[in-house]
Amino acid sequence: MNKIISTYIGLTDYKETWDLQKELFNLKCENKIPDILLLNEHENVYTVGKSGNGNHLLAEENELRKVGAKVYYNDRGGDITYHGPGQIVGYPILDLNHYHLDIHKYLRDIEEILILTLKDLGVEGTRNDGYTGVWVAGDKIAAIGVKVSRWITMHGFAFNVNTDLSYFDRIIPCGIFNKGVTSLKEILGCGIEIEKVNKIIIKNFEKIFGVIAEHIDAEKFFNIINEKSQKEDKCLQEKI
Repeated sequence: MNKIISTYIGLTDYKETWDLQKELFNLKCENKIPDILLLNEHENVYTVGKSGNGNHLLAEENELRKVGAKVYYNDRGGDITYHGPGQIVGYPILDLNHYHLDIHKYLRDIEEILILTLKDLGVEGTRNDGYTGVWVAGDKIAAIGVKVSRWITMHGFAFNVNTDLSYFDRIIPCGIFNKGVTSLKEILGCGIEIEKVNKIIIKNFEKIFGVIAEHIDAEKFFNIINEKSQKEDKCLQEKI
């Protein structure tokens, strides 16, 4: 059975975490690290995928500055979405050679993890034909956008837990005009601890991917990554 590392790194700047993903991707390509499930929340940000339409961002630049939201165009699949506090964003850095070489199945597996997580919390989540993601009563509760290169995955899912849904008013979420968005807080009528939901996600990730997750704290995680990166830099210097 494969082993992965899971970690929660808290509230992060999107660009810094995107750079971290790239570092993890490179280390994974060199087989320097195990598969990883990176969990975090982001400071207010809108991201536009490679198939996205900039016109789906409805807010003007001065309004974005006023609410403290940045905008990034990235290399994941999908259109525009919002990330912010109270939303769990998961970035699996996986070598799909360990699982299945099928990107569509990978997307369905991520959906299934979130559907099972909702079920554990007493909420019925479903798929919506024609759209990637997870839905509750016709409203989207989780967006998914990934990149796969050399069968290594990047980017992942955004799961609305205690998310301030008003930020979605400034975009056409995922480019879908006729659907709404929701959150666990909206559905349950109260907030829920992020740590509790993280644990359920990790449990269901283990179930769907058939792995054992070693959960480590952020400090230990970054120590491991820094050590691996420094070794890589040293090897490069020796070659030069």
